Amino acid sequence: MRQFKQMFLAQLKLTLREKQAWFWGIFFPVILMSIFMVIFSGNSDEEFQTSIAIVNEKPNETSDRMLDQLKQVTGMEIKSEKPVSLDDATQWVEEQEVDAAIILPDSAQSTAIELVVNKENEQNMTTQVIFGILDQFVQQSNLQMAGAEPIYQVEYTSISAGDHSLDYTDFLLTGMIALSIAQGGLFGMVDLVEMRRKGLIKRLRMTPANMGIFGISDMIMRLLFSIVQIILLSLIGVFVFGANLYINFLSLIVVFLVGALSFNALGYLISSFSKTTEAYMGVANITSFIMMFLSGIFFPIESMPEWLHPVSNILPLTYFAEGLRDSMVYETSIFTSSIWLGFGNMVIWGVISFIFGSLFYKRKSLVATR
Repeated sequence: MRQFKQMFLAQLKLTLREKQAWFWGIFFPVILMSIFMVIFSGNSDEEFQTSIAIVNEKPNETSDRMLDQLKQVTGMEIKSEKPVSLDDATQWVEEQEVDAAIILPDSAQSTAIELVVNKENEQNMTTQVIFGILDQFVQQSNLQMAGAEPIYQVEYTSISAGDHSLDYTDFLLTGMIALSIAQGGLFGMVDLVEMRRKGLIKRLRMTPANMGIFGISDMIMRLLFSIVQIILLSLIGVFVFGANLYINFLSLIVVFLVGALSFNALGYLISSFSKTTEAYMGVANITSFIMMFLSGIFFPIESMPEWLHPVSNILPLTYFAEGLRDSMVYETSIFTSSIWLGFGNMVIWGVISFIFGSLFYKRKSLVATR
């Protein structure tokens, strides 16, 4: 305990004196979360709006009727009150002045309505919605022409696993908190590489100091930064972006401690075999990049291809993000199986990383450079 206290205080003083530590540990996560929240968050209650052009070069009874009906479709804004030529509509679509162009039948006997879209935007959400609206419009027109009355209709209801009204902002906020804490652990041990390069680790090994205690003291110090991160990011998410948090504090404390220490241990492991700062940052960046997009930070894992699910299911950030959502959004009790499954995964990653990191520091030949 005496060694731990002395090492912890020494590393804390060194970190507080380092301005870069404040930036990367506190301010950078805030900037990162704010950028992604602005890009990805949005109000799901906003009505869909799109701009279209209508081509009716040969007006007839069928095309005129369809034109009147299209003007009544909610969410479709017609760029010109009067139908335009095919050349003008095509140019607007190519230059992306409109999202699509609708070419009406050129005769009363024609049954085809042509939809023209920009190939670059062929697979985006707006194009798919326009196609769905137009397809529904055609089906309703067919029913009216046949004199049939619609029997069935779809009623839309949105529910949540939580007890409160939740939206995507809540999902993204907890994911960004998990990502920021994980990156703090992965990148926070880079100073150990610099200490080894300067021969400071070698000098420390020549003393009675225990390298395991040295690693633990550094991880605990990083844990303090993670506490500041989760408080600061939560306040910004709630008061700036309007997120909703319904916290089970017991679950949150345990998930946070296990997750933060596990990622600190991963950073400790990376620092143990990295010979240079560049090598450390390379490994940490690759690790962070893989977990960032495969751990359900920005979108649910279920929306990814099935062949990626096994990879996601072994990553510690997957369970850390889910654990934070369960404890900060859904008020999940600590006694649920999903929470304990996440604990087990993160503990395994953390323990194995710390053990191998300590062995590498203990057995590897460390050469001073000065």
